Amino acid sequence: MATIAFLLNGTPQRCNVSPDTSILTLLREHLAQTGTKEGCASGDCGACTVAIGEPTAGTQSFTSANACITPAHQLQGRHLVTVEGLSEKGRLHPAQEAMIECHGSQCGFCTPGIVMSLFTLHSDLTQRPAPLLRELSPERLEAALGGNLCRCTGYRPIRDAALRMSDTPYERPQWFDAALPASESDTQTTDLAGTVPFFAQPVSLVELTQLRQEAPQARLVAGGTDLWLEITQRLAPLNQLIDVSRVAELLTVEKANHADQTGWWIGAGVTYTQLEPLFEEHFPAFAHLLHRLGSQQIRNRGTLGGNIANASPIGDTPPVLLALGAQVELASINGKRCLALEDFFLDYKKTALAADEVVSRIFIPESVEDSQLRVWKLSKRREDDISALLGAFSYRIEQGTLHDVRIAFGGMAATPKRAKAAEAALEGCTMTKEAFRAAQQALEDDFQPMSDVRGSQHYRQQAAKNLLERLYLSLSAPDHEVMLHAYAH
Repeated sequence: MATIAFLLNGTPQRCNVSPDTSILTLLREHLAQTGTKEGCASGDCGACTVAIGEPTAGTQSFTSANACITPAHQLQGRHLVTVEGLSEKGRLHPAQEAMIECHGSQCGFCTPGIVMSLFTLHSDLTQRPAPLLRELSPERLEAALGGNLCRCTGYRPIRDAALRMSDTPYERPQWFDAALPASESDTQTTDLAGTVPFFAQPVSLVELTQLRQEAPQARLVAGGTDLWLEITQRLAPLNQLIDVSRVAELLTVEKANHADQTGWWIGAGVTYTQLEPLFEEHFPAFAHLLHRLGSQQIRNRGTLGGNIANASPIGDTPPVLLALGAQVELASINGKRCLALEDFFLDYKKTALAADEVVSRIFIPESVEDSQLRVWKLSKRREDDISALLGAFSYRIEQGTLHDVRIAFGGMAATPKRAKAAEAALEGCTMTKEAFRAAQQALEDDFQPMSDVRGSQHYRQQAAKNLLERLYLSLSAPDHEVMLHAYAH
């Protein structure tokens, strides 16, 4: 057991719970706050959405999160807001008022989570000088509500409610900006190598690597968006945890401007939401992919380092990073070493990470002039679904000839992997149908994919070839859209 000190709807709380307690379990089973519901227990439906606040520029900034897969101990020194806390002196929050006026609640089970997503949207937009409706683009609204499923299919009145929130006058309650409990390093250092449950929350890389050496059997948790499924889906205990979400060195983004190295060092604990502005400016195709990687709740919690260290062959970001020539920095008490990302993945769920090492940073080189990036994801659902196949293509065109071609796929092998034979077939070639036919044929030398519930071997092999065909058609007719374009492709 370890103590968590936090605010719940403005009221100080101190709770002693086991390391693998989720926020949802903390609320319902320990604090008797049952407004937050459990739907899928996997971060897909949004019924359990809550808001987590921390100080930003002198005020509280709230982000949405799935309570079912967010570690409760990460509330240390934070502010948790649930649906029970939105009304003030008998007056409902504008999100609640609008949901009532627009008849946005049907069976009601998913309503608390929808209201909390609208609350975080309202909180974010009303802190800006521009009026709410001017800021609320269709894309922004879709992103805010994309992680909330309504099984009664009542999305139109919910959308209407979002657009009506600004009609209700609102004054932020004082407790929204109440002083937070001191955030201290919550680290237990006894019996780290034994079987006694423990939870550690280091705040520096030195602390983290020391803990990693002393407790190599402990699991590392950042956003928890994948790890926590072991509890909710497999019912497996996670009794020894090291939380990396407070390690300062893992939370930075730094521009490197050296003669031999130009690009960005991204801390392993930086979330997808925090990366969106950087990617929008420099890697728009990568930014576009993030909207299909997961819901807003997932992007608020999930990290680039976690997606890499998880080493899933169908992780969405590793193929893109491979196509961009990314590197990964590994840290231990003995120092740091840097690997090309393609050398980091060894086999299914197996990496070059030593038992006493952690992923500390990821380096993404700045694209050379005229370099282009295309990323296409295939999945059964357009939104919030795991990839069946993902292709990333980086290249440069000079006088009609392809140069610096890098192609990577997820879902085609035991690891995310470059298609080096296909790259060689296109490198230095003009953009002809024959060159791309050779590259498609070369994919059979690059990959022998497996069959599973998301796609057969034949489907994956053919789909990969089809993505190369899409690239050829896109380059041959740059002024035409090859496929029907949607907000998230």
